[in-house]
Amino acid sequence: MSIKRVGIVGSGIMGSGIAEVAAANGHEVVLRSRSQTSADAMVAGLEKSLNRQVEKEKRTAAERDEILGRVSVTSELGALSDCDLVIESVVEDLTIKKHLFSELDRICAESTIIATNTSTLAVVDLAMETGRPDRVCGVHFFNPAPAMSLVEVVRPITASDETIAAALAFAEACGKDPVEVRDQAGFIVNALLFPYLNNAVRMLEQGVATKEGIDTAMKGGCGFPMGPFALLDLVGLDTSVAILDALYEEFKDPNYAAVPTLRRLVAAERYGRKSGQGFYEYSRK
Repeated sequence: MSIKRVGIVGSGIMGSGIAEVAAANGHEVVLRSRSQTSADAMVAGLEKSLNRQVEKEKRTAAERDEILGRVSVTSELGALSDCDLVIESVVEDLTIKKHLFSELDRICAESTIIATNTSTLAVVDLAMETGRPDRVCGVHFFNPAPAMSLVEVVRPITASDETIAAALAFAEACGKDPVEVRDQAGFIVNALLFPYLNNAVRMLEQGVATKEGIDTAMKGGCGFPMGPFALLDLVGLDTSVAILDALYEEFKDPNYAAVPTLRRLVAAERYGRKSGQGFYEYSRK
């Protein structure tokens, strides 16, 4: 199956990032948000991102205009009906995603592959909300999607070989390095990453070192681009707790049980960069 027209549902950073990646690599993109205002804001953000690339001479102005010309925005799900692939990138809430998949199944052509960008939730739960479980899979881009090379293509037990092959080919056509992974909580990256992040907070609670010291040690000792506390703030502490909860629910491993400090920061609405304060403080400009 050749994927030419891609629908994206979700007006957040991931949705706009995936839209940029797909459009930059020759796909027609239909970007759907719940309101036309937020949809238009996504296009404005995309244009800003491309303008920065032009200023840095990574793209020409003509290339920018071609990419923008491939993107259309809508507030109507029905506009996705003729897409070859629809990628859902809404809030990480199973109930909301299930409802959306049911609606997409009703609206989209029988041949459409419906994919989720979930980082943790079981894809099979979404597949079974549709009448096409063989044409549902995970296509998990990482943030920021234009810069990160990895895409986890998640195979639920219901997916056909043709669906997975098409998803892998799409990721490769977007210039990414796809890895096929079995449908289990956290897939590869988050299943390995979040015990590390959780244990870094536990180490802080135990007074082994300061957060600054731990971040410096992991950057200098392991060559990581950022330390665990800076990364938690970037991901979002609320998102991090939700991921840990999903991992613990599936595996019951103590390393996945979110430590108290994480839960208290979330209770105080200190979510990290997006709220201006987490483990560190950030300018809200």
